[in-house]
Amino acid sequence: MIACLRLFTALCLAALLAACASSPSSSLGELPRTPDASLEQLLQQAAESTNPEKAALLRLSAADLALRQHNNDRAAQILAQVPLDQLKPAQQVFASTLAAELAMSRNDPKAALTALNHPSVSRLSELPTDLQVRTHTVHANALEADGQTLAAARERAAMTPNLTGDAANSNNEAIWALVAALPVDQLQAHSNDVLGGWMSLALTVKSAGTLQDQQNAIDQWRAQNPTHPAAIQLPAPLIKLKELASQPLTKIALLLPQEGQLASVSKALRDGFMAAHYQAQQAGQNPPSIQFYDSSRLTSLDEFYRQAQADGVQLVVGPLEKPLVKQLNARPQLPITTLALNYSEGAQGPAQLFQFGLAAEDEAREVARRARADGLTRAGAMVPVGEWGNRVLKAFREEWEAHGGTIVGVEHIDKPVALAQQVADLVQLRKTAGGSATPSRRQDMEFIFLAATPQQAQQIKPTLNYQYAGDIPVYATSHVFSASGDQNQYNDMNGIRFCETPWLLDPANPLRQQVTAQWPQAGGSLGRLYAMGIDAYRLAPSLGQLKALPDSRIDGLSGSLSMSPTQRVERQLPWAEFTNGQPQRLPATPN
Repeated sequence: MIACLRLFTALCLAALLAACASSPSSSLGELPRTPDASLEQLLQQAAESTNPEKAALLRLSAADLALRQHNNDRAAQILAQVPLDQLKPAQQVFASTLAAELAMSRNDPKAALTALNHPSVSRLSELPTDLQVRTHTVHANALEADGQTLAAARERAAMTPNLTGDAANSNNEAIWALVAALPVDQLQAHSNDVLGGWMSLALTVKSAGTLQDQQNAIDQWRAQNPTHPAAIQLPAPLIKLKELASQPLTKIALLLPQEGQLASVSKALRDGFMAAHYQAQQAGQNPPSIQFYDSSRLTSLDEFYRQAQADGVQLVVGPLEKPLVKQLNARPQLPITTLALNYSEGAQGPAQLFQFGLAAEDEAREVARRARADGLTRAGAMVPVGEWGNRVLKAFREEWEAHGGTIVGVEHIDKPVALAQQVADLVQLRKTAGGSATPSRRQDMEFIFLAATPQQAQQIKPTLNYQYAGDIPVYATSHVFSASGDQNQYNDMNGIRFCETPWLLDPANPLRQQVTAQWPQAGGSLGRLYAMGIDAYRLAPSLGQLKALPDSRIDGLSGSLSMSPTQRVERQLPWAEFTNGQPQRLPATPN
């Protein structure tokens, strides 16, 4: 998608440089001409001009030239000398577009959107098409960077009539990438215009189950929308799906330990995996056959793959053991595509290796996304002492700071007796002016990121209340919830928000009800592993789809699943809040 955007931006700039002077109308004003002078000559002419409008046009041309020469600081300095409010509308649009492009070069989409919020931009459709394309492009890029995916797609669709050839194709690929990233509920509210057609295509692809179902649905959509740009030229990822559909999956190897420390974890994963398999059979599908292999008796990965190949296996699900996953990740290639049920450390492994697990790092990133969507920018953090806590904090920090968030304090939770003091240290209680003994909390901390056990959380929330900091929101990972059904355990956690698997937040799910009827323990914290096993089964035939459609998702029971560029399955989770000792599901945040 990034390559498409770069190509499209280059094409737009080329079109702009070739454009001549434009005078839309006397009321809109003249646009800057494509300069035939150097930067210094333009500025000299502006300084010598006695006509304020001509001087402004020359400076706009100079700022534009500096931007194209990648001299962004100089472009910003020149643009700051142009009196925006004294310009005519066409010039205001041009200046606002320049300001937005400069803001995007600083990775500041909010400043870009502010620049494009100028009233003059409402008259963009009256201006020459090259400026329309340029403004729509930076507006779309800013909206996308700000997380406003649907609005970015709408902006790109608006310039569709003004594009032809490669520029049109690149824009169409960018529109598809955006709408493919939208959740299903947003796709359902589509209109009958060009963007609505893109959204209905995305809904069609996401609603179909198997690759063959997707192909049939796409063919039907094209027949119903023969003049739509996507019907005339399918997006590249959908063309790749056609290739995948010609390779149906018929046999899977399930490689899990039957003995040792991970045997109970393995059993929950296996039972969930097979529950999904039996559900597919009951639904009248023709699922692949499953062959079991015991990784606890494994002596050689090479020997295992030789045996699996001889058995006709097309996909391996497993292993679970981290040392084995690490070995696979270090290999240059694998003889059979493999979905490991754990994550290795380090760089991306061979092209045939995919990795999936219940990573706490996913939840830390989820907390950062949710807090940002809720409008928060300054965080405190409480994580356990040790390697696990450090990894979780690192994931939270990277996601949080990458989007402009700030961490103003961190405490590493250790012994229970120290918790009260650690909470006090984190919120930095102070005495008020005049020496009053009434403490007050620091005002630069808007919420606390918490990764802790239920027992620790039971102490932390009341301590915040005791320390006059009970108004600080707490956003936690799922580790605060044991799903024990003991309401008393959570009464002291009222108000804590936490992310959790759909499995544990949706007791009415039919498959969950079937599984818990047979294995009651699946209704508790072990349920996360049953959900992961079910999702591993659902991921198995879809790895190629997720790779071909990197912005697409599978709505799983362990979370909303997507594929990272390093072929690791990442989860986004729904949210709940403890209310009267019970987890109450919260509405999803807007995209």
